[in-house]
Amino acid sequence: MSKSKHTPENMQDLLRKLPAVDTLLEQISNDRNYSEVPRSVLINSIRKSTGELRDAIRSNPAGFSESELAPSTIHKRIYEKIKAAMSENLRYLINATGVVVHTNLGRSLLAQDAARHVMEAATRYSNLEFDLATGKRGSRYTAVEDILCEISGAEAGMVVNNNAAAVLLALDTLAKDREVIVSRGELVEIGGAFRIPDIMAKSGGILKEVGTTNRTHLRDYEQAINEKTGLLLKVHTSNFAIVGFSASVSLEDMVALGSNHGLPVMEDLGSGTFIDFKKHGLMKEPTVQESIAAGVDVVTFSGDKLLGGPQGGILLGSKQIMDKIKKNPLTRALRIDKLSLAALETTLRFYRDEATAITAIPTLYMLTSPLSHIQEKAEQLYRKLSGIGDVRLNTNLIDSVSKAGGGSFPLLEIPTRCVTIRIDGMSASKIDMRLRKNSPPVIGRIEDEAFIMDMRTVMTDEIDIIHTAVTGLLDRD
Repeated sequence: MSKSKHTPENMQDLLRKLPAVDTLLEQISNDRNYSEVPRSVLINSIRKSTGELRDAIRSNPAGFSESELAPSTIHKRIYEKIKAAMSENLRYLINATGVVVHTNLGRSLLAQDAARHVMEAATRYSNLEFDLATGKRGSRYTAVEDILCEISGAEAGMVVNNNAAAVLLALDTLAKDREVIVSRGELVEIGGAFRIPDIMAKSGGILKEVGTTNRTHLRDYEQAINEKTGLLLKVHTSNFAIVGFSASVSLEDMVALGSNHGLPVMEDLGSGTFIDFKKHGLMKEPTVQESIAAGVDVVTFSGDKLLGGPQGGILLGSKQIMDKIKKNPLTRALRIDKLSLAALETTLRFYRDEATAITAIPTLYMLTSPLSHIQEKAEQLYRKLSGIGDVRLNTNLIDSVSKAGGGSFPLLEIPTRCVTIRIDGMSASKIDMRLRKNSPPVIGRIEDEAFIMDMRTVMTDEIDIIHTAVTGLLDRD
C-alpha cells in the first residue's frame, strides 16, 4: 500500500530532498553571474531560500509541489534574494498619488541647484565650521542665518535637524520646569506619533491647557498666568482644521499679553512658508514673515514641507532669545548636518525673488502649476498608453483633486487631471502591486476599482517610464 502524501514520512522525504546550503553555495559560486556577489550575500540568500522551502514543507506537505525543489527553481528563488540584497533600500520611485509633500515618499524634492550644492558639500571639504575671514573656528549656523533673517525680518536664527527638535530645543531653553500655556485646541499630533504634549514633557516644560477644543479666548490665557508661567505657546494647526463654532486668539494679541506680563511668546508654525499662497489661487496659510512682524519671540517650522527644502527645523526670533537657545547644550545633539545645510542655503536664496522660487523649487511649482499644464501631461500619458494597443487595457482621463500633504492645508483640494487604467482580468489592487514592483516603482492610488495616476506629481520625463511599466505589466500577465 502506497504512503499518503499526508504522512510524516512524506514530509521527511521532501525535507531530505532539499539541497544543503553548502551544496547550493558550490553550485552558485561556479556561476559567473554571481562572481561579484559577496560571499555573505550568497550564503544569506541561500539560507533564506532553503528556510522558506523548509517552512512551506512543514506547514503543508500535502500541498507542496516537488517541482519547487528542482535546481532551476531553487536557483531562481536564490537569485531573487540576491537581487533584493544587492539593491539599494532607499530607491527612486514615481509619485503618481497627487500628494505633493508626501511624508511616506520623501516629502519635498530639492531644486536642481540645491542638489548640486549638496553634491559639492559631500565630495569636497568646506568651511562648515571655519571662518574664512579670521582663519579661526566658526559656526555652522552662519551659512544660513543671514539669509533667513533677510527673508523673514527676524533678528537671529538657527537650524536643527527637524521641527520636532526645534520645538524641543526652544521649550527646553525657555520653559524648563515652568508652565507653558497653550490652547487645548492646538495640542496637535505633528506626525509619526510626535505630539506637542509629549515633546513638552521631554523638554521639562509643564503643560497648562486653556480654553476648549473649539474656542479659546484671550481671557483664558490671562487667567492662567501665574508666578510659575514660563512661556505662552501658539501652535498652528496645519494638519487639521476646526470649522463651525470656533474661536482662537491672534498672535498679535498673545504677543501683547506676553509683553504686559514679561513672558516670551513662541509660535510653532509646523509646515511654515515664506510665500502667501493666497496670491497664487490657493488657501491662506500664515507666513513666517507675518509671525515675525507680529513680534513673536521665537517661531519654529520645518524645512522640508511648504518651504520645499531638506529636512530641518528652523528657529527664528529676537536676538536675545535666540542667543539663549544657541547656548543650550542640546543644540549639539540636534544640530543639522552639512548636506542638509547646503541644500537649505541654496533653497533659501531662491526666496529673494518669489517668482524665481515658484519656478525653481519643485514643491512650490507643483502646488501652483495651472491645470492646463497638468492637462498637457495627462494627455501625453493617455496617448502613449492608448497606443499600446492591448484590448485588455482600458485607459481614461478624469478630473480629480490633489493634496498639499505634509500636514499642510488640510482642507485644500487642488483641481487636477488623472489618468486611470483598468485591465480586464486584473484587479486594481493587483495592478497597484505589480507597478510597485516595477523598477522604478510607480505609486498611485485606487478609486472605483481603477488604478489612478495624478499627473500633478508626475514629472514629464517620467511619462515614458510609466508607459514602459504598463507595457511590461501586460506582457507578464
